[in-house]
Amino acid sequence: MRRFVMAGALALLAACGRPTLDQDKLSNKELNLEEYFSGRTVAYGQFQDSLGRVSQRFKVTIDGRWDGKVLTLDERFVYSDGGKDRRVWSLTKTGAETWQGTAEGVQGVATGVENGDTFNWRYTIDLPKREGDGSVRVSFDDWMWLLEDGRLLNKAYMSKAGITLGQVIIFFEKK
Repeated sequence: MRRFVMAGALALLAACGRPTLDQDKLSNKELNLEEYFSGRTVAYGQFQDSLGRVSQRFKVTIDGRWDGKVLTLDERFVYSDGGKDRRVWSLTKTGAETWQGTAEGVQGVATGVENGDTFNWRYTIDLPKREGDGSVRVSFDDWMWLLEDGRLLNKAYMSKAGITLGQVIIFFEKK
């Protein structure tokens, strides 16, 4: 019983302090994923564990193509340890502000909502382990904010079984 209470308390604490779509907007900008990610985008990011320790940095080059219905994002990652990875997303606009997406390793369908300058994206994915064989199944609560001059800030909360493992922070730039 004690473990159950501790796990519940940790899950509750992990949920505190996260953004919401109904927060006041800090700008009058409108993020349109299909416009922002069409063409080439370069991003720089890092993973921080739940104690704030940075354990991995990376660069990702994204080639995006919008065909009027599906936004395809071809992501190519290069990690600070020399590792490389590739993920290709297919995102479909399902409403004026809603999206669904799939990529290799994603469990079911990712869902997202645009609201002004903000986008929230949620999904569960099997990520390849950086060391050894196999993968690890994690969930992302991914937040993006459109900034100035073609820049986009991304903060993603990564969890497993409801426990926050850490955060991924990414800074995107249009090229």
